[in-house]
Amino acid sequence: MLGLRTTIYKVGDIQKATEWYSKAFETNPYFNEPYYVGFNIQGYELGLQPEENPTLNKIENVVSYWGVENIQETFDRLIELGATENEKPYNVGGDIMTATVKDPFGNVIGLIYNPHFQLKD
Repeated sequence: MLGLRTTIYKVGDIQKATEWYSKAFETNPYFNEPYYVGFNIQGYELGLQPEENPTLNKIENVVSYWGVENIQETFDRLIELGATENEKPYNVGGDIMTATVKDPFGNVIGLIYNPHFQLKD
């Protein structure tokens, strides 16, 4: 195993989702086609794929957590952009904090503040 590479969110409206994720992650996609939109988030892939049968009622069985410097500020900004609260920021041990929101398309976006995390070569 080489580690995580890509998180893909299924969306009902890929154009609206591309606009929303561009604002939420403060970057534009490097690849933008009707069948896939790819963002480079500090070397990690965030992908959008159109749903065949769009739904806002998605199963929460796996959550990807995106690293942030200020979890409350990022959480609040995503809510202002149209995400809905799923789990408010909370301490999960030591200095580590997590939170989740649901994007306007029903996907869960995890946020994590972990000052101890370092990429290994």
